[in-house]
Amino acid sequence: MAVEKSFLKLVEVMDELREKCPWDKKQTIETLRPLTIEETYELTDAISDNDWKGIKEELGDIMLHLIFYAKIGAEQQQFTLQDVLDGIVEKLVRRHPHIYGDVSVKNDEDVKKNWEQIKMQEGKKSVLSGVPKSLPAVVKATRIQDKARQVGFEWENKEDVWKKVEEEIQELHEAVAENDVAHIEEEFGDVLFSMINYARFLQIDAEGVLEKTNKKFIARFTSMQEEANSQNKSLGEMSLAEMDDLWNQVKRNRPK
Repeated sequence: MAVEKSFLKLVEVMDELREKCPWDKKQTIETLRPLTIEETYELTDAISDNDWKGIKEELGDIMLHLIFYAKIGAEQQQFTLQDVLDGIVEKLVRRHPHIYGDVSVKNDEDVKKNWEQIKMQEGKKSVLSGVPKSLPAVVKATRIQDKARQVGFEWENKEDVWKKVEEEIQELHEAVAENDVAHIEEEFGDVLFSMINYARFLQIDAEGVLEKTNKKFIARFTSMQEEANSQNKSLGEMSLAEMDDLWNQVKRNRPK
């Protein structure tokens, strides 16, 4: 198959680079780690922009990194690329008994519950143990809440979740009134956590929508700076009222 041929060619190129290229020869799993993180964020940027050409390119970069790690693993006599591929195939089959076994499921929620139960049978001490420590905080909070949900630790409806949000906001107000920095930080974190939970109930990707808001703010603020420059003004020299008028003008001209 053409795909198999292309995959084996990538493995061959990686072998050659590891042997002949000075840069590739010196890399370790530690030096690759930050580069892999960067490539992953570049992929997420392409996905956010619905840039299919970019997605294709970034997937190739990440696939190269995967082959690179497997190559180093083989050199260190830890595992081979074959071990990696066999391992993921075995895990997928084991964790999809509704496809490869006799388990029945009604919907995707049943699939997720079975997945977590199987992970516990595999030796996981907690349903939360699979949440990576280095995940961005918003993504991590979403994953924590979703995993807790799989064992029934969940609100019944979004109205109850919103009541919790309001409760946390009130507690934040009280902490601010006390002027207790540590308490303020704690309560602010609780507000964020509860808002992320509410986003889940609205079936909204909290991380994704926050990034959209970031991009919208950047676009509007940049336009505001350009408009100020066209008037031979500097934002730093303008009053807050003047900047607010400019901001509202930009919002009218480019609402999204």
